[in-house]
Amino acid sequence: MSFVHSSFYRFTPMADPTAFAGWLRERGAALRLGGVILVAEEGLSAAIAGEADAVQAFEAELQQQAGFAGLHFKHNPCERPPFSLLKVSVKREIVAFGVPGVSGGAASDTHVSPQRWRELLDDSDTVVLDNRNTFEFKLGRFRGAIDPGVAHFRDFPAYVEAHRDEWQGKTVAMYCTGGIRCEKTAAWMQARGLKVAQLDGGILNFLEAFPDAAADWEGECYVFDKRIAIDAAGRETGTTAEAVFTDPADAWRLNRAKRLDPGET
Repeated sequence: MSFVHSSFYRFTPMADPTAFAGWLRERGAALRLGGVILVAEEGLSAAIAGEADAVQAFEAELQQQAGFAGLHFKHNPCERPPFSLLKVSVKREIVAFGVPGVSGGAASDTHVSPQRWRELLDDSDTVVLDNRNTFEFKLGRFRGAIDPGVAHFRDFPAYVEAHRDEWQGKTVAMYCTGGIRCEKTAAWMQARGLKVAQLDGGILNFLEAFPDAAADWEGECYVFDKRIAIDAAGRETGTTAEAVFTDPADAWRLNRAKRLDPGET
């Protein structure tokens, strides 16, 4: 039996996040999906998985809800269920940036396609900036990318501020796993005078777009589920959580990763 992993997000005003979370929980359970879904007043962020027909049905129903028409889903085939359970949570933010008043989806003309991203990687006036935690960068990255060396997303603004002057006149080409972190930071960086390009749909969209993605993607991509990591072709690699989280400071991340996989389901 084959399974499909689907990740997606949208920044859209949510009048009643608790009620919407209840609907998501009910429909996901009925379709026997697993995953992690976050709901907040600013929108929705999710990674789900299940049998292909069930995932397709859930996506179709979600797009019928107000604010979610035309939602983009990033798909990846899996040999086993990536999640043991379905967890739907209501949060203050769907991704915590730590800067008051900053929400996603406010940047103008910053999204670039995977095709345009490839061109930027070859441009000498491009700063390729990884907008993830350093443990993810160490596992895999785009060629020429810079590691901000952050342990948490809330540390990212300080790194940008420290390098803003030297990046003037260049394009800061920024990426993350699925694109949501870049949504939070793009408008904020624009307001600080930076020219920003964000990879639309993140790493996952790029790997899905190109059969030869390994020409630009080096190593593996951490995926926050039971698979732990995938290669440039989107295949589970067999890398263990213990191999990823070797820093004692990341012990809590290791424990969280182990809780994702309590046993085969």
